[in-house]
Amino acid sequence: MLWIMKLSGFISAAMVMIIFSPSLQSFPPAEAIRSSSSSSTTADEQFFSFRKSSVFQNGEECVNWNKNKTVCDPSLVHIAITLDIDYLRGSIAAVHSILQHSSCPGNIFFHFLVDENAQKLGTLVSSTFPQLNFKIYNFNPEIVKNLISSSVRQALEQPLNYARNYLSEMLESCVERVIYLDSDLIVVDDVYKLWVTELGSKTVGAPEYCHANFTKYFTPNFWSNERFSGTFNGRRPCYFNTGVMVIDLKKWRRLGFTKRIEKWMEVQKMGRIYELGSLPPFLLVFGGYVAPIEHRWNQHGLGGDNVRGSCRNLHPGPVSLLHWSGSGKPWLRLDSNQPCPLDALWAPYDLYGPGSI
Repeated sequence: MLWIMKLSGFISAAMVMIIFSPSLQSFPPAEAIRSSSSSSTTADEQFFSFRKSSVFQNGEECVNWNKNKTVCDPSLVHIAITLDIDYLRGSIAAVHSILQHSSCPGNIFFHFLVDENAQKLGTLVSSTFPQLNFKIYNFNPEIVKNLISSSVRQALEQPLNYARNYLSEMLESCVERVIYLDSDLIVVDDVYKLWVTELGSKTVGAPEYCHANFTKYFTPNFWSNERFSGTFNGRRPCYFNTGVMVIDLKKWRRLGFTKRIEKWMEVQKMGRIYELGSLPPFLLVFGGYVAPIEHRWNQHGLGGDNVRGSCRNLHPGPVSLLHWSGSGKPWLRLDSNQPCPLDALWAPYDLYGPGSI
């Protein structure tokens, strides 16, 4: 219960700042999404600049798992997250937050997706979280190189942003369920509660936002072509954010959803039907077929829009996960001394600083 009291205090303080500090409501857009505030920092310095985390141990109620067992062990909670140099600081903070609030941190297995520097990143993770259960997976950018089209923000065009499409192929076949998380979020609740979400007959579970204007995620070219727009006939699609998903990998593999997503990416290359990176193909394939998860598990949009990244407030209701989707990232705003009020909630999980190696 201590974390709830801490979170309540953080949110109360943040709300006070919002009310009394209107000048904090907007900030200049960042030029680049970097873990370091200095562009002259070397790659090695960026990799090895994180403090060692505290040790998090299982509670008495946990079924203990150890590294002598395999990744196939049914007691494990599987989480997939990317490790990219541009978002590395965010990924480390996300892992830190998950461990801090988990009742059984020793039973969490992280699947880290990388497209370069696998060995260095593995060393970084081991030194920052000495007891962490994890595996590094190399994602080949060539797989999606010819499928990616330009987006409203360059960060959305990076190949690693599409690695979530290939989890069923990359992870071991015995891993039948995974939580996929973006790198710009923190978890302030026990992630096991998200892990046990009932998906029913669905393949993907996520918080849905049916009040959002679904049509804006596709171009007029899409809606004017019945061959494209007809894909939603008989469906009631709602917007969902792909940065937080519970995925039934067994069902995904059986039904071939990776190929279905790739087909829509091919359509996009032939005639522009959307503007936003990796999100629209998921909406096309899964919109209307998503197992709804409580909104508390994705308080998204805290990074503002995809251009200016203005400060935003929390949505009404309880909070289990805070997500800085949008162009504004908390580590950049904190480093530039132009933070948004809610960035104070991310800061306690930041381990960026002189390392121990």
